[in-house]
Parts: sequence; structure tokens; C-alpha cells
Amino acid sequence: MNTYPPEKIRNLVLLGAAGSGKTTLAETMMFEGGVIKRRGSVDEGNTMSDSHPLEKEKKHSYFLTLLHTDWRGHKLNILDTPGYDDFIEAILAGAKAADNVLLVVNAQHGMEVGSEILWRYVEPFNRPAVIVVNQLDHEKANWEETLESIKHKFGDKAVVMQYPVNPGTGFNKIVDLLKMTMYAFGPDGGKPEKKDIPPEEQERAGELHNQLVEMAAINDDSLMEKYFEQGELSEDEMREGIRKGMLAGDIIPIFCVSAARNMGSGRLMSFISNVTPSAKDAHPWKTEDGKEIVGQPDGDPILFVFKTHLEHHVGKISYFRTVSGVVHAGDELLNTTTDEKEKLPQIYSPNGKERTAVPAIPVGDIGAAVKLKNTHTNNTLTKGGNKVRIEPIPFPQPRIRVALEVVKQGEEEKLAAALHALTEEDPTLIVEHSHELKQIILYGQGELHLGLAAWRIQHEFGVEVKFVEPKIPYRETIRGEGRAQYRHKKQSGGAGQFGEVHLYVEPHDENRPEKSDFPIRGKEEIDLEWGGKLVFYNCIVGGAIDAKFMPSILKGILGKMRDGLLIGSPVRDVRVYVYDGKMHPVDSNDISFQIAGAQAFRQAFEQAQPIVLEPIYEVTVYVPEAMLGDVMTDLQSRRAMIMGIEADKNFQRIRAEVPLSELYKYSNTLRSLTQGRATHTRRFLRYQPVPGDVQQKLLKEAAASA
Repeated sequence: MNTYPPEKIRNLVLLGAAGSGKTTLAETMMFEGGVIKRRGSVDEGNTMSDSHPLEKEKKHSYFLTLLHTDWRGHKLNILDTPGYDDFIEAILAGAKAADNVLLVVNAQHGMEVGSEILWRYVEPFNRPAVIVVNQLDHEKANWEETLESIKHKFGDKAVVMQYPVNPGTGFNKIVDLLKMTMYAFGPDGGKPEKKDIPPEEQERAGELHNQLVEMAAINDDSLMEKYFEQGELSEDEMREGIRKGMLAGDIIPIFCVSAARNMGSGRLMSFISNVTPSAKDAHPWKTEDGKEIVGQPDGDPILFVFKTHLEHHVGKISYFRTVSGVVHAGDELLNTTTDEKEKLPQIYSPNGKERTAVPAIPVGDIGAAVKLKNTHTNNTLTKGGNKVRIEPIPFPQPRIRVALEVVKQGEEEKLAAALHALTEEDPTLIVEHSHELKQIILYGQGELHLGLAAWRIQHEFGVEVKFVEPKIPYRETIRGEGRAQYRHKKQSGGAGQFGEVHLYVEPHDENRPEKSDFPIRGKEEIDLEWGGKLVFYNCIVGGAIDAKFMPSILKGILGKMRDGLLIGSPVRDVRVYVYDGKMHPVDSNDISFQIAGAQAFRQAFEQAQPIVLEPIYEVTVYVPEAMLGDVMTDLQSRRAMIMGIEADKNFQRIRAEVPLSELYKYSNTLRSLTQGRATHTRRFLRYQPVPGDVQQKLLKEAAASA
């Protein structure tokens, strides 16, 4: 297998809404590069990209697929991604590994909301982009409306490189504005015939060519000066200006293709190999502390693991990008993230489900290693004493949660193994074994995301599961003050038990002054494992309770706080002052004071205006303006507090604070309300008191289940 220097490598991530034709374009590029002899199709389920059984069945991409082909001495690494933001992990992994974005736009629908949503995630990577308008042969293809939608999104930086002469069912001609040539395709596509631009198209082509020349000149002072002097640039000069403009983010070229009929793909691949930034020219990678890494072919090897995949009969496959140096088979590297050593007995060049063993993966290229024990997604591996860590992929917070149960009892261990495997692959899939709620909580990005997880658990791991509504992790606290004393006394022959505790409770707030009524002899501030704090004060004077029993009193109080006193949810943010008590010289022991402390706390808590707290999430909804009203109405029905609405490019952005109990299946509702045109993010914000009617309902439910 050929080895390519970084200037001959182009790393491309295919981005676009579902149905835009990314997989078909990738298949055609593989065919044009000679990797495959016959093009497969999504409908027939035989493409190189969609190899998973579920992808074949549903005819959609759900996973990141790594492909590569050769085009005139250049290696094109193609990272095909899903078209739904439910699978944002695969999309972000592809964007991290790539140097350029190919944004595929369906000519029937223009710049769809799905593409805009995906672009919002990828835009912070600052990758040069090319827009590929696909499906121009469809009867509903509309070039002018598609172009208008692209311009509306990207403005003047979106520059027409080509336009279709006859979009629609008869599509077979493209005018190329860089070469000022018309390409005419036969009925089977492939290599076109080069023709002069027809007279009726010359004025239009001339105007668009001049716009392209101006955009190319803007990004280079010497080109601008030459353009002013001569009024024209050579083809090579335009290429250089466009390349610089792409790197600066000021130019996004627009190309025309019919991937299904193999029209325009060869010209697109030539532009990619001749103009788009190479692995050598691309923006340098950065470390966690923001320093740039200049990838050197002869430097110490540095690789970054951007994706993990588990495959039956193979094990864990780690996909990596070589950021500097050359990674060789047999290298022993240091994982600077885990501080563990890893040996790479073999490395591979991945191409769909196929992997070819290779001796080395040079800087700028993409490879794979198998069965790395201590290496995971977002890890950096180095050699030569270099302990650099690459800036990790910023995966988003979950947007949906469900509880997971096995259908057949006794398969809990198999489920645990399946969940461990899936979360190793996908960091946006999060599992919580909640002892508090007595549920397995599965967090993800949407219904499709969790549905895929359930399918894989059943079909790949043999465990049938069902989703149920997750419980809410309520908390309890107090609004007032309470004072109580409790004597524990037990005599049953032999050694007895005796302990008496007097204590006072109040809410804990950083701004609330400490109680001055008691002489504070000791203070312990405890960060509770379920959130919030307990501040425990020893105010004993005169030896009423020996200091050795104070930990037992604290243990008893913590036990009551963990179990809850209103609805069985943990207590948080309380101060406890132990100010008096009694002990017996013989019968007092640890268990006596543990019980006395717990019961005294219970009585004081009940006096102190106890309340239930609920988790509040900050929800940000991105929605087209026409659908703003429906989304707002739905949010208000969920007890949401609207914090602000502002324009965000082509969307309205709603910021709201919403109780977690009102967010179950919100992703479904939002998709239904907006026909899939809106998306949302959420993050935990704080706990706050539930309304009175909600508290009464929770108290009744707790009493009924007691």
C-alpha cells in the first residue's frame, strides 16, 4: 500500500442532513478512485460505508465510517457521518480527525435545518469547507432556491464554482467557473466531454467568473494588486487565492454533482486534491493548554484517538490521526491521558469494514490499532518523552434520559457488560446505576440514539431490554429552624445502651451567619455525595458528651439525611448544632449516640418547615421563527421560566429554566411540533423548591407506597 507525504493527503468529513446523499457521494468517489469496480447503492444495502445490518435495513447512516481512495497521486481520507444530530458523537469525531468539511446539500430542499444544526456543532472546529449541491438530476431539483438558501446561511463567503445548466430530470451539463469550461456528461456519467460555454450562458458565466476572481484576489495582497493591474488572474493564481480564502474561513466554494449518476464527482475530487488544504497546510492541532503542534514528518510520534469501535471477533478498535512523526507497528507509546504504556503490535489502514495491515501511519494520515487495553476516545499517545495532550473533542451534554430494565430476570450482568461496551464506543451515551432511584438511567442525545442502543443491546449482546420512565432525583431541605432532644435508653440484661443528644438545625446558606447562641468548639463542613452540604457544629461544653461520641452522632444524622424524611429523598444544605446531651459512664457507646443523633435530627427537621427540592435544567431551544409560538406554548405548559429569546443566525434561541420532571420525552415533542426543524440542549442548573401542589402530590405518593 502506498505511503503519502502530508502534502498529498486530504482528510475530508462528509456532513449533511439525512437524505442529502453523503454515502452515495462517498461510494462514487471510491469508484472514481478505482478502489471499487462497481458502485453499490444505499437502497441495495451494498455500499462500502453503510455496512452495519441496521444501516442496511433502515437505509440511513448511524455510525462514522472511514474510507480512503487515491486521486491522481493524492490520498483522500473520507469520513462519512450520520445525518442526524442524535449521533453527534460520530459527527464530532469525524470533524476532529478531518482537515476539511464537505457539506452535502440536497438540491430538492436546499440548506435544510438538519444541515444547519450539524454545521453549528462543527463550525467551532474552524475547518475549511466545500459545499456540494447534490441530486441536481432529481425532478424537484431547484438550483436557484438552493443557492439562495446557502447564501442566506453563509453570505457572500459562499462562492459559486460551478452551476448546472439544466437541473432536473435532464441534468447533464455543468459550467465550471474556474476553468471557464462546460462539462457535458453521457447518460451513465463518468468522464465528461469538455465543451465551450454556449453563447446563451456566456454572460452569466462571465459575471460569476468575475465574482470568483475577486474573492480569490481578496485573500492575497499580491493577487489583489495584479488583479487591479490586469483585471484577471491565471487559473493557478485563482487556486492559490481560493485555498488561502478557505483557510481563512472567507471562501466556501460551491460545486455541483449528481452522486447517484456519477456526474461532477471527478471534477470535485480534482479540486479537493489541487486546492483544498492538505494535512500539511491545515490549521495546526492544539494541546489542552492551547499550544499549537506543528506536525513534523521526522518529529516524535504523536497520535490522537478520535474514535473507538468494538467489533465481535476482533475486540476494541482505536481509530487515530497521526499528528506528528510516524507511528510504526510494534511501537511502544505512552498514553499521556492515562499515564499507561501501550504497545501497537499491528496498525491498519481502515477502509469501511476492511482493514489492511501496514508498517506505518505517517503524519497527517489516519490509522487504526486493535486491542489497546488502556486507551480510549480523546486519548493522546506519544513517544520520546513528549507528554503533550491533544485538546479533546467537546462532546455535548445529554438531551434525554430513560430508565432501562431487562425483560428477563437474571440478565443484569449481561446488560452491564453491554452498556460498558456501548459507552466505551460512544462518550455521549452515559449510564448511571442510581442506588438512590434504584434504576439504571441511560442518557443520550435523542430517541434515535437511545433506540439504536436498545437495538444493539438486544441483537449484538443478546439482552432484551425495555425503556421506562425514569424517577426524578428529588432532594429535601428546610426553610426554618428546629430544636429537639432525644434520649436513647435500652436495658435488656448485661450492658445497656444510653445516649442523649440535644441539637438545633437551620438551613445552610453561604450568606447566612452562623448561630451565635452556641459556643462553637468544632466545625465540620461535609460535601454530600448527593449534592449540597452538611455543616456539623460541636457546641458541647462541660463534657456533657465525650468528644469520642461526636462522630457517632454525625453518622446517625448522615444516615437520616441519606434516607430522607419527607418522601425518601436525600436531605441537603443543613446546619446542625449539637449543644448538649448526657452520657452514662457504663452504658454509653457509639450505637447509642448514633441512634440518639438520628432521632433528634428527625424531630428537629420536622419542626423546621421541611420542603422538597426538584432539579432545574437550563434548556436552550433553537427553533425557526415561524414555529416560535408553538414551542413557547409547550414550554410554558412544562412550568418553564423563559429567561430570554434572541436571534441566532437563521434561528431563534430560547433560553428557559425547566424542571427535570417536565422534560421526559421532550425531544419527541419538540420534533413533532417543528417537523424536526428544532433542536435543544440542556444542562443541570440547580435545585429549587417545588410548588406547594406538587409537594402535596409527592407526599401523598410517598405515603401510599410506604
